[in-house]
Amino acid sequence: MFSWLGKQGGGRERGGGSDVVQTVTGGLRDLYLRKLLPLEEHYRFHDFHSPALEEADFENKPMVLLVGQYSTGKTTFIRYLLEQDFPGMRIGPEPTTDSFIAVMYGDTEGNVPGNALVVDPKKPFRKLSRFGNAFLNRFMCSQLPNQVLKSISIIDSPGILSGEKQRISRGYDFCQVLQWFAERVDRIILLFDAHKLDISDEFSEAIKSFRGQDDKIRVVLNKADQVDTQQLMRVYGALMWSLGKVINTPEVLRVYIGSFWAHPLRNTENRRLFEAEAQDLFKDIQSLPQKAAVRKLNDLIKRARLAKVHAYIISYLKKEMPSVFGKENKKKELISRLPEIYIQLQREYHISAGDFPEVKKMQELLETCDFTKFHSLKPKLIEAVDNMLANKIASLMSLIRQEESNMPTEIVHGGAFDGTMAGPFGHGYGEGAKEGADEDEWVVAKDKPAYDEIFYTLSPINGKISGISAKKEMVTSKLPNSVLGKIWKLADCDGDGMLDDEEFALAKHLIKIKLDGYELPGTLPPHLVPPSHRKPFQTAE
Repeated sequence: MFSWLGKQGGGRERGGGSDVVQTVTGGLRDLYLRKLLPLEEHYRFHDFHSPALEEADFENKPMVLLVGQYSTGKTTFIRYLLEQDFPGMRIGPEPTTDSFIAVMYGDTEGNVPGNALVVDPKKPFRKLSRFGNAFLNRFMCSQLPNQVLKSISIIDSPGILSGEKQRISRGYDFCQVLQWFAERVDRIILLFDAHKLDISDEFSEAIKSFRGQDDKIRVVLNKADQVDTQQLMRVYGALMWSLGKVINTPEVLRVYIGSFWAHPLRNTENRRLFEAEAQDLFKDIQSLPQKAAVRKLNDLIKRARLAKVHAYIISYLKKEMPSVFGKENKKKELISRLPEIYIQLQREYHISAGDFPEVKKMQELLETCDFTKFHSLKPKLIEAVDNMLANKIASLMSLIRQEESNMPTEIVHGGAFDGTMAGPFGHGYGEGAKEGADEDEWVVAKDKPAYDEIFYTLSPINGKISGISAKKEMVTSKLPNSVLGKIWKLADCDGDGMLDDEEFALAKHLIKIKLDGYELPGTLPPHLVPPSHRKPFQTAE
């Protein structure tokens, strides 16, 4: 039924995760070329919003963009993830990175300068040539054989300074470049230093250029080990207040707190917090390859919605223009009335206000246009995009879900990611229900004397206490009944509805685990089974 889901979509004979990516990539590319691109070209979408998509835009690996003020640790963060230096890397307390550096996989180490990079059809950077030599002289690709880079690419950006001088001296539109990358990357990481929480004018403009990409943004509060717990609370509050003034969303952004470099912590008070936060951030980045197809699909949908709205705006302006006299005056009037036109189009075509481009930016772009050269509304082009959104995209989405359930999970490996995945330094190792897993002695034994004292006050009969007696003691923990009920099931190893001294000690141990903030296991791990119950328990298994 859908030819673009077959060989045309790039499917391969061999199995695995690459098949679905190739198939979906081909399907997206074919949909864009046949359905959406004609609409974009007819209404000059590329002059107003974003250049046309190319082959490499669909084929490229997931990309992570790092943005932050100078000396917040952007380059060090990349070095931390890769666990090796990369060509062109410079680290220091002064503003060192003055270029955009695309850190990508390559069989040999080396740099590719910007002018050569934008003519390479295999790289997704060809459309950056429109920013001119001033930008291309400050753009490069750093290639190296690194396991992490087999799954993702990382974009390092120049450190942002405060003041108007740097914005003028760049020689290119910094925010426009950031917006170009934001539309194509899978994750945007904003880095803040615990001692640099102020958001400069240029940083504020940079963050605003990510409008419409809020789902991609994550915030990292770096160098958090340089302050104590009380100061960290104040720093976190100040950061959230500063972000709230710049990012206009009702949702609170996810902020990862830690010290992302391979050096000893200066303040170890919050070591467990930093480890948990690092683990969460790693999981987020590691999931990018698996979510790449959905992200590209989502970006194509957003682009299609904007292209439709753009077509309505341009065709309306064309319709309102006089055929002979007063064209210039009418153009000025229409530009000044653009906010009213937006409202009128919203009502006429039932479009959400959030789908419209920013009014001020659109007015500036329209100033230089000849409205008489615009095209009238062509319903067939709109219908083709509507059909794509209503039918083709839905079919492609179901294919992604189906294939994801049948293929192994694809995650980022190598570098710092491998250091947290297994072994005694893995997150949560030897904690909570995992405590004592590699010990010969039963982990509950060390606290059993104290538990035995409580047990014998509950008047055991034939060495066991009833459920009613156990409940009187267990409810003193103030845990909800749903949790206590699970603990009872885990502790009652023989399922007789009563607890002996070892089972009671196990119940108290599980209560302690929950009160310490850890999750209870779904089934009782072998190392937690009471010694006297191990043989029958394992036989039953």
